[in-house]
Amino acid sequence: MTWGGHRRRMAESEPQEGNHDNMVKMVEDLNKDLEKLLEEMEKLTVQATWMAYDMVVIRTNPDLANSMRRLEDAFLSCKEEMEKKWQEVLMESKGEEQKKE
Repeated sequence: MTWGGHRRRMAESEPQEGNHDNMVKMVEDLNKDLEKLLEEMEKLTVQATWMAYDMVVIRTNPDLANSMRRLEDAFLSCKEEMEKKWQEVLMESKGEEQKKE
């Protein structure tokens, strides 16, 4: 088919122009969605790469793993102390309320 014949056929199907516009919009929307997905995948890939890197560093550096363990222990004991203090404060405030009554 020649270019002129192709253009003639397109001209004949002009009533479907609205259809064509819908298709163009749909393709544009799909492109936008695809771009968003690719961006998300890129972010996830970067995160996964950093996680893998961190795992390698921790495995090859026992000092770091020990430091992390000590830090976790310190955090847990601190949390435990805070909870005890909080319970004491609650008990004291309840005791004060009972005295008022």
